[in-house]
Amino acid sequence: MGFEFTALHWIYVVFIVLIIGFMVKRRDTTLICILGIFMLAIVATGDLTSSISGIFNSFIYAITELLSTILIISIIVAMSRVLMTSGINEVMVAPFTKFIKTPTLAYWTIGILMMIISWFFWPSPAVALLGAVLLPVAIRAGLPALGVAMAMNLFGHGIALSSDFVIQGAPKLTADAAGIPVGDVVSASIPLVITMGLVTTLVAFFLLRRDMKRGTLALKETTETGDGLERVTAENLLTRGQKRFFAILIPIAFLLDVIAMSILKLQGGDATALIGGTAVFILLILCLVAHKKQGFEKSTSYLIQGFQFGFKVFGPVIPIAAFFYLGDSGFKQIIGNFLPAASHGIVNDLGVGLAAVVPLTKEIAVVTLAVVGAITGLDGSGFSGISLAGSVGSLFGNAIGEGTATLTALGQITAIWIGGGTLIPWALIPAAAICNVSPFELARRNLIPVLIGLVVTIIVAMFLI
Repeated sequence: MGFEFTALHWIYVVFIVLIIGFMVKRRDTTLICILGIFMLAIVATGDLTSSISGIFNSFIYAITELLSTILIISIIVAMSRVLMTSGINEVMVAPFTKFIKTPTLAYWTIGILMMIISWFFWPSPAVALLGAVLLPVAIRAGLPALGVAMAMNLFGHGIALSSDFVIQGAPKLTADAAGIPVGDVVSASIPLVITMGLVTTLVAFFLLRRDMKRGTLALKETTETGDGLERVTAENLLTRGQKRFFAILIPIAFLLDVIAMSILKLQGGDATALIGGTAVFILLILCLVAHKKQGFEKSTSYLIQGFQFGFKVFGPVIPIAAFFYLGDSGFKQIIGNFLPAASHGIVNDLGVGLAAVVPLTKEIAVVTLAVVGAITGLDGSGFSGISLAGSVGSLFGNAIGEGTATLTALGQITAIWIGGGTLIPWALIPAAAICNVSPFELARRNLIPVLIGLVVTIIVAMFLI
């Protein structure tokens, strides 16, 4: 290594263990992360004032790093509210209702549609965009409401959110924590996402079909689920012709964005900016056309709703991300140049030290990373712990000398599949509420398919490193 571990390294390790412990106990980790930042700062600087300032500066650093992600999600949600208010979402999905004639077609059509829309609109708005329109159609075709919730949940909050190929919010968080480019995490995640997605959705479908044949699954199983996702009633703001025009124009606009990304090789922040700018234009045009004279005021109102959603989702993430950014280049920028001259960042140093002490194999690294990802998802927010997954992925990648991107992607996938809304009941409320089923029953139905999917994905990851 060229130097011994300092007190800063040990403090960082202690607080990582504390954060994991609190997540296992389903307790909030914000206080622990803030204490960790303060302890690192006070030990490094020995100055109380600058250490207290370091907490605030770490938040600024984290927000600066996450701002593009928060903005894109806020804008997408704001735009989705206009689509629902004007009824354009109903026209957009209407052609697909013609395909939904059997329970099998209902499950796969709703699932694939949910996945595609979630890549562009984020899963929570996508649930509202799709659910209200397609749920009655699916029930008429013979697919129980619980089956509709499973399809939307597994394809949206599972496949789409864990991959996040278009908006790239999740890969940015994990890539930043691991200190590698976003493109590396996205590329490494593709085979893992395909494996996890195929295995989980197929197992879920076969179990669903089995229970439907046995008659143990009611067609309509309504349960009070609380407030859940706020329902938006479509208003008579546009003519049918105008709705059709925008229902065609909006997908074409985003499709052109994807083509532009491919041709111009746009990734990360550049790709996010293109999607975000397109969404802003669509939002403004729809507000002016639908609300006419009130369009100016309504556009601000929709943006406020979007920002409220964005900061509500990322509020708990900021303190956690602030702590884990200190493990890499963020330490020097937030606290100062107080690490030893030979140091390459706390996480990298720990990885090299781990390799020297423990015979860490790729199999052990993969299983440990998957467990860490799963633990971070226990709080029900798929995003709050993926910085930890990225940080540990970098640690193990440096220790075994390869596979940082694959390990980071695996941690991201396990954290989001478990915490992002497929197994934790309180994270399932959006899909459960729109389908009017119990979130606990939905979590129970998802458990076996998701666990089987995770086991197969972990095995595949071992061969990819």
